[in-house]
Amino acid sequence: MKIVIGNDHGGIFLKEELLLVLAELDQEVEIEDIGCHTCESVDYPDYAVTVARKVAGGEADRGILICGTGIGMSIAANKVPGIRCALVHDVFSAKATREHNDSNILAMGERVIGPGLAGEIVRVWLETEFTGGRHKQRIDKIAEFEHSASALQE
Repeated sequence: MKIVIGNDHGGIFLKEELLLVLAELDQEVEIEDIGCHTCESVDYPDYAVTVARKVAGGEADRGILICGTGIGMSIAANKVPGIRCALVHDVFSAKATREHNDSNILAMGERVIGPGLAGEIVRVWLETEFTGGRHKQRIDKIAEFEHSASALQE
């Protein structure tokens, strides 16, 4: 599995912790870090959209985004067609968003969540499979709406 991870200045420390968690996973994971490496202010949409385009384009299987709250990153990532970015700060939601929503990007906020819980969320999110079934029908409806909405913009 290839994971692309991105962050702005508000998520730099949590990203470093999560890179350690990812390196310790039982499964083989390739990681591409496209986040910023400084505490100086940067624009989070630049990182969110880069990660989202890589996931939507098939260059990565999943993405992880971190900023101060995770809110801005998730909003920006979800503007890219094919992305289902979930803002998660608890383990239950991490599991549910994979099982029911087939989320392909996880967003978290460094100012909201500690590194221990964030690591557990990442583990659960990566290990949980999409259950399909009635949930697939719902994901297909979202994709259909997304496609018709982008057609209106052309």
